Amino acid sequence: MSVQKVREYLKQYGRDGDIVEHKASTATVEEAAAAFGVEPAQIAKTMAFHGKDGHVLLVLFAGDARADNHKFKTFFGCKSSMLKPDEVLRYTGHPVGGVCPFALPDESLVSVYLDISLKRFATVYPACGSGHTGIAVTPEDLFVLAHAQAWTDVGRDWRESGT
Repeated sequence: MSVQKVREYLKQYGRDGDIVEHKASTATVEEAAAAFGVEPAQIAKTMAFHGKDGHVLLVLFAGDARADNHKFKTFFGCKSSMLKPDEVLRYTGHPVGGVCPFALPDESLVSVYLDISLKRFATVYPACGSGHTGIAVTPEDLFVLAHAQAWTDVGRDWRESGT
């Protein structure tokens, strides 16, 4: 089970007990925000993109941000083309709705990046391997836990919302 793999992964950081499992779905930004009692923007959604040479890029955005195609291509050197659900599961080990940057099966094929849209919050809530889980973390802790490569500025919309 994906959640158990994430729990084992987070154990090395002493955070395995911090995973919250909800009865209600947390598979969408809106559902996760309702389950955690926070604004949707605080949900750290993980989006999976095709990178160069068969590499996969996971970018975590605030719940109110979307990928900006021009910024994405400038930063990563390729178009922002999302993986299909079966590819997401194959490369991340997590189903759509529970995708997270933790316990990835092959980190040599997948690189994790965090969008600066997350930095405006003291706490953000990424999934933990299923559409019923999540964890409260600071953006700085998320960077470490996710083995992120870098902070990016490849999102749009969140600045326009005034938050």
